[in-house]
Amino acid sequence: MHANLHKALDNFNQDTLEMCARENEFKSILFALCYFHAVVAERRKFGPQGWNRSYPFNTGDLTISVNVLYNYLEANAKVPYDDLRYLFGEIMYGGHITDDWDRRLCRTYLEEYIKSEMLEGELLLAPGFPLPGNLDYNGYHQYIDDTLPPESPYLYGLHPNAEIGFLTQTSEKLFRTVLEMQPRDSSGGKGGGATREEKVKAVLDEVMEKLPDEFNIAEMIAKAEERTPYIVVAFQECERMNILTHEIKRSLRELDLGLKGELTMTSDMENLQNAIFFDQVPDSWTKRAYPSMSGLAGWFTDLLSRIKELETWTSDFALPSVVWLAGFFNPQSFLTAIMQSMARKNEWPLDKMALQCDVTKKNREDFSSPPREGAYVHGLFMEGARWDNQGGIITDARLKELTPPMPVIFIKAIPVDKQELRNMYPCPVYKTRQRGPTYVWTFNLKTKENPSKWVLAGVALLLQI
Repeated sequence: MHANLHKALDNFNQDTLEMCARENEFKSILFALCYFHAVVAERRKFGPQGWNRSYPFNTGDLTISVNVLYNYLEANAKVPYDDLRYLFGEIMYGGHITDDWDRRLCRTYLEEYIKSEMLEGELLLAPGFPLPGNLDYNGYHQYIDDTLPPESPYLYGLHPNAEIGFLTQTSEKLFRTVLEMQPRDSSGGKGGGATREEKVKAVLDEVMEKLPDEFNIAEMIAKAEERTPYIVVAFQECERMNILTHEIKRSLRELDLGLKGELTMTSDMENLQNAIFFDQVPDSWTKRAYPSMSGLAGWFTDLLSRIKELETWTSDFALPSVVWLAGFFNPQSFLTAIMQSMARKNEWPLDKMALQCDVTKKNREDFSSPPREGAYVHGLFMEGARWDNQGGIITDARLKELTPPMPVIFIKAIPVDKQELRNMYPCPVYKTRQRGPTYVWTFNLKTKENPSKWVLAGVALLLQI
């Protein structure tokens, strides 16, 4: 941050600072823009918790924004804060942004850094770093050296846990690369341990043994008395699961024959063998599966849990007392089914409905039957903050608790005009830590603090960790 802020200022000089007739306003907004530029550029290092996608912000965005600032201050008697924020956040920097949640983040930064309070000496750009007063060019560089706190996630509005997560992922990536670079000698070296083929064969046998039979869809359809929205979701999930388990069995049988020498090894079989050896999920499975960041062992355990959940649900088609939302290929379909059921029951138009999320104080074991309307869901985790069970609000995360679990959430459908939006943080729900393309829904969660705090902290709910 220190180097980035100096570098942002280096695009200007003393003449730039003096070119505007309204020197005080111009200098304050220019410095805030430099800080904003440094933050958005450096926030990338925190991965998906920083930005959902990576954007090529560059110094051209900053210099053009300052030119626009100069033109607007010269042409207007009052500082047009709204216009400036819109131009910077939606056009100059926002022009790069393709994700709606990233656009919200960019807009929130500008709302925090560029506002009328900045001229009253009240504005903190980061904890312990107030916006400087009217200084000369060298004075600003000196101010950064003297006042900017040491590098930490707080400078970006993030929680210190964000750094732990990002460093963990970096080291995991490094170790995986080292593992993949090992010589692929099938003899197993002098240690006399299991050879590569033997290790692959052991995993292959275990998967084939534990994987249950495919669902009999025709039998299920005959058993279901009526096609309610929930039952349709169950059918769709079983069909998707059949496609996946069929591919797993087909590819493993083929590889087994290849290892025995009964079939010629193809490039697909080679890739499958390498993936199993390195504890990765093979590509042909990933294409037919749900997003996941787990290794093969964790992924397969999760797959068996999902199949078991579907078996329980389809045995009598009664909605489980608490639904495991992460267990679906397509969680949106289940959330939409909640709205469809309510819409049919009350004869409400579907497009005028929304989901209301009430976080309970209980865990999964405390429920023995589903609610009369809506559903109880479990298996969500919060990243960037935690849920305060006593207060029923979002609160700061504890150090080293990266993704604390959420209690059971009661979800029901209500008419859009009945939504309570005050003191709420619209929290995005994602399938995995990768965020971005794995977006599922938005849950409104209660907060006593300004929702902008949670926007900057990158707070989201995750279905898998």
